[in-house]
Amino acid sequence: MDPGLDSAASFAPVFAHGIVGRADLPIPAELFAAAAAAVLVVSFFGLATLWSAPRLQEPRERRLFEVPRVVEVVAGALGVAAFALAAYAGLAGTDSQQDNLAPGAVYVFFWVAIPALSIVFGDVFRAFSPWRAIGRAAGWVATRVTGLGAMPEPLAYPERLGRWPAVAGLLAFGLCELVWGAGREPAPLAVLMLVYLAVGLVGMSVYGVERWTRDGDAFGAYFGLFAHLAPLGTRDGAVVLRRPGTGAVGLRPVPGTVALLLAGIAITAFDGAAEGPLFTAVAPALQDGFTGLGLSIPVALELALAVGLAVTICIVAAIYWGAVTGMPHGKHASRGKLGGALAHSLIPILAVYVVAHYFSLLAYGGQDLWRLLSDPLGDGSDLLGGAGSSIDYSVVSATAIWYVQVGALVAGHVAALVLAHDRALVLYGNSRDATRSQLVMLVLMVCFTFLGLWLLSVGNA
Repeated sequence: MDPGLDSAASFAPVFAHGIVGRADLPIPAELFAAAAAAVLVVSFFGLATLWSAPRLQEPRERRLFEVPRVVEVVAGALGVAAFALAAYAGLAGTDSQQDNLAPGAVYVFFWVAIPALSIVFGDVFRAFSPWRAIGRAAGWVATRVTGLGAMPEPLAYPERLGRWPAVAGLLAFGLCELVWGAGREPAPLAVLMLVYLAVGLVGMSVYGVERWTRDGDAFGAYFGLFAHLAPLGTRDGAVVLRRPGTGAVGLRPVPGTVALLLAGIAITAFDGAAEGPLFTAVAPALQDGFTGLGLSIPVALELALAVGLAVTICIVAAIYWGAVTGMPHGKHASRGKLGGALAHSLIPILAVYVVAHYFSLLAYGGQDLWRLLSDPLGDGSDLLGGAGSSIDYSVVSATAIWYVQVGALVAGHVAALVLAHDRALVLYGNSRDATRSQLVMLVLMVCFTFLGLWLLSVGNA
């Protein structure tokens, strides 16, 4: 057999995400892209003409109700139970990825459903976070039950550390999801879950539960980004109502924030690009190069995927920082500070990339969770009566999915333009200079929109 063909054959996706058949579109995909660009251009000129003063920097919130303490306790207990069940299923259940609860729970519910829920209901993960619940419970037991009194104060969290630990954790998850083949197998996945729990417990014990889960914990920080877009938020233990998207202006631009956003966008982008013809045409050559160094075919494939992910991260970062470099920095803003000040405008882009790419996975794969919960170990049990259920692919058509994806991409990038323009009015002090600076941001949004539409088209090919 020809080595190139053998290499290409070995480059078969092991765990496809968010893939549907190509929709029978009423107009060519290129016209969708042109229409999306036109919407962005019209939005830009509308903002330049009609939005001459900041309106979002002090978002209005209406206090709704206090959150009872018991709700937090119950939510945390449910999070711990869900984590324990998924980890146990991975360790004790079948090795089949399709029939074990662990992969579906992690890569469908945890990775896809929680961001979607966060966009609507706010920071739900903070309430259900299993490691945060365990950390808080451990502190309560240590101070109340053992009679040891107050625990030592945690160390001050280094400000320069910011969200960089979360960036490292998110990239590690991306490698496990998209690069390391064993990371999708039930048993190794369960071990990784327990290792991450141990790392989180150490971080919380050193720097405190709340600070670590807000900035150091990869998923607490990552899911918290989506929560900034929700109409519901929390303030001083109470639920508040606000205009959707306006919570993004409250994002703290601590070190690592931009990197976390760009890493999230890049991981989602590579998940789509890895399924398209461009990368699958290049990957066999990369794989052959690594096998030529004496590596096995599986390891060579994983390294090829790692290179693809790294290149995608560099491209996404170059697009953003190139745009920031092209803007006038003003009298008081360095390149780094300007990038941080506009970081909140990346949140809608991250959100719509996730929604657009994973919508079909959530629509179809989400249905399968009922079957997996009924038979979590894949041993033939039927605990909830749904072990025999199947996925109904008629619940939403491929064409409808395409319209949702395109609509989300356009709406998200328009929202990003609005957030960036409103912040630019603060940074530059007047409408003229702010509008001039946002010409570059318009180009950035068009680039991200075209990239998103291209990823959707190659992923559906």
